[in-house]
Amino acid sequence: MAMLLFLGRLEDRAGAPQQVLALAGPTPLAGVLDRLPAELAAALVAPGVRMARNGTLVSPQGLVIDDGDELAFLPPVSGG
Repeated sequence: MAMLLFLGRLEDRAGAPQQVLALAGPTPLAGVLDRLPAELAAALVAPGVRMARNGTLVSPQGLVIDDGDELAFLPPVSGG
């Protein structure tokens, strides 16, 4: 199983701070997103959203998630 973490406003979109996702094996990011509600999936790949796999910032291009991984979605920072 993989753990998806939603930070900041993405937690509001997801309706929870985290979600456990059962994976049959290594799964590309697109396959993970396909298993989420369309509105949430779109928010997770919106411009400015960053991702961290097992605590390390990663690029979404070519990203593969496997059993035991933690994937955090970090919204853009805003402020004034």
